[in-house]
Amino acid sequence: MGTVSKALSLLSFFSRSRSLIGLSEMSRLSGMNKTTVHRMLSELQSEGFVEQAGVGREYRLGPAFLRLAALREATVPMRDLAQSLADDLAQKTGETAHVSLLNGDVLSTIAYAYAHQHGLQVTMDDAEILPLHATSSGHVVLAYGDADFTKAALARPLEAFSTGTITDRNALNLMLKDIRAQGYAEAVSAFETDVHSYAAPLFDAQKNCIGAMAVAAPTARMTPEGRASIRAALLEAAPRLTRLMGGFLPETYLQKVPPL
Repeated sequence: MGTVSKALSLLSFFSRSRSLIGLSEMSRLSGMNKTTVHRMLSELQSEGFVEQAGVGREYRLGPAFLRLAALREATVPMRDLAQSLADDLAQKTGETAHVSLLNGDVLSTIAYAYAHQHGLQVTMDDAEILPLHATSSGHVVLAYGDADFTKAALARPLEAFSTGTITDRNALNLMLKDIRAQGYAEAVSAFETDVHSYAAPLFDAQKNCIGAMAVAAPTARMTPEGRASIRAALLEAAPRLTRLMGGFLPETYLQKVPPL
C-alpha cells in the first residue's frame, strides 16, 4: 500500500458513532506507529480533509468533504436513486434495506432505509463499511465480481466477526458458486449475531458488478413466507436500480430475475 493509500485509509475509521478520533486511537486502529499517523493526519489536515476539535484536539472529518460531496451529488445523483429504491424496498419488505458500492476491497453503504413496522429492526450507520467475506452484500459481489479480484480478496486474512462468519476459503468458494446459480446471497449471523440478510448484485454500464442491494432482518422474524417475500422484492428492486443507474445486467443474470 502506497503512502497516499495509507493516508486515505485513515479516513475509513470515522463513522457516526466514532466521529472524533485521537492520535493514539488512530494509531491503534490503523496498526501504524504514532509518528507516521501524525504525519499523515497533518497532511490531510493541511488539505482540509480532517480538522482538530475539542480540548483533546482529536481529529474529525474536515470541510473538504462538504465541497466534494456536493460536487458528486450535483454531477452523479446516484445516492438519490439508491435512497429512493431503498425506501421502497424497506416498505415492501417491512425490514431494513440498504445499498452499498464497492470501494477498494470493502463495500461502502451509500443509502439505507427503515420500515418502522417493528420495534426491533436492524440498524445501519452512515457510510458503514461492509467486509466482503462476512456479509451477504459482500458475498454477492465476490460471486459476480472479476475472478482475479475475488481470488485476491479471499487471499487476505479473513476475520471472524460473528458466529456465522465463514472464514474457510473452500467453503466460501462453494458458497459463491451457489450464489451465481441462484442470483442472490443469503447470510445468517455472518457480520452481526442474529441478523439474517439477503443481497443481490448491482452492475455498471460494462456489466461489471459494482455493489449490492440488501435486506436485513432479525433472525427470529425470518419466517419461510417472509424470506420468500424478501427474495422476490429484492430480485425486482436490484435490477431496477442497476438500470436506473445506467447499468446493464449480464445475460447470465437476466435469466434469474423477473422482467421489468
